[in-house]
Amino acid sequence: MARLLVTGGAGFIGSHTCLVLLEAGHELVVIDNFANSSPEALRRVSALAGEDACARLEVMAGDIRSSADLEQAFQRGPFGGVVHFAGLKAVGESVAKPLNYWDVNVGGSQQLLAAMAAHGCRTLVFSSSATLYGYPDSVPIPESAVIKPINPYGHTKAAVEQMLHDLSKSEPGWRIACLRYFNTMGAHPSGCLGEDPNGIPTNLFPFISQVAVGRREQLQVFGGDWPTPDGSGVRDYIHVMDLAEGHQAALDVLLSGSDQLLTLNLGSGQGHSVLEVIQAFEEASGQAIPCVIANRRPGDAAITVADPTEAKRRLNWETKRSLTEICRDGWAWQSINPDGYR
Repeated sequence: MARLLVTGGAGFIGSHTCLVLLEAGHELVVIDNFANSSPEALRRVSALAGEDACARLEVMAGDIRSSADLEQAFQRGPFGGVVHFAGLKAVGESVAKPLNYWDVNVGGSQQLLAAMAAHGCRTLVFSSSATLYGYPDSVPIPESAVIKPINPYGHTKAAVEQMLHDLSKSEPGWRIACLRYFNTMGAHPSGCLGEDPNGIPTNLFPFISQVAVGRREQLQVFGGDWPTPDGSGVRDYIHVMDLAEGHQAALDVLLSGSDQLLTLNLGSGQGHSVLEVIQAFEEASGQAIPCVIANRRPGDAAITVADPTEAKRRLNWETKRSLTEICRDGWAWQSINPDGYR
């Protein structure tokens, strides 16, 4: 088992991945500035992972843009690898505040990589995104598809991937996995961990959940005239626990192999429309989800579905959980925690 540094480990995907890594026996140091997350998530991770997990999970408040904070984190090493989640991720916000996204996502990653190099740690799992495919030419989307992001968030993810490519070519020893996520939803089946965004949610699933629990009046469906069977956009939805297990699989491959740069889609390979997700959530929760059809959002595509063949081949990983399970677990989280971690 390895001692690992996890950046942004208190966030939605980060906290679930920390739980999976602890259950696999790893030791973790988490650095997070808690800008869009809660320390309570990691307290619950520790409780779910069992009594001995407290001794294997260390949490420090810090910012990846700060070389001093990173130095303090690396003093807690040595680390066998880094799992890098820290970053900003709202597409709309990135359009309004692009400099923030370049500062945190690109500048923060550059600082992290410099600290890794200085401390002789050259194994990294990077949280990338399918957003960098932009408007795909065809679906399902393979990793070989043209990279053509259409918003600042996607541009920053593409820039970090390019930085990692350049770094891996610059010197031997780097083992890197860039994991391009599709649409992550659901929660831990216990209902103790889930997605708890600050303010108004920007993603579909937490918005549906908050409407179902009574925190919001109705859901806006952006576009009812897409060229899809029911007119709503189609996406590849992946359970957060499947995604967390994908990180563990990628880490295992890196730690057991030699120099490499993996670029892999993590998705189910199946598409569901927004209206299908709403119906599935209504069935799982027993709650009506009032919704209205709104105008399309700039930057949205009609259909975005992964080709996950390479992840199956390279990681021996594939999704196990269905849309029904995604909605069931997401409702368990939201109904038990109507106000999130607060």
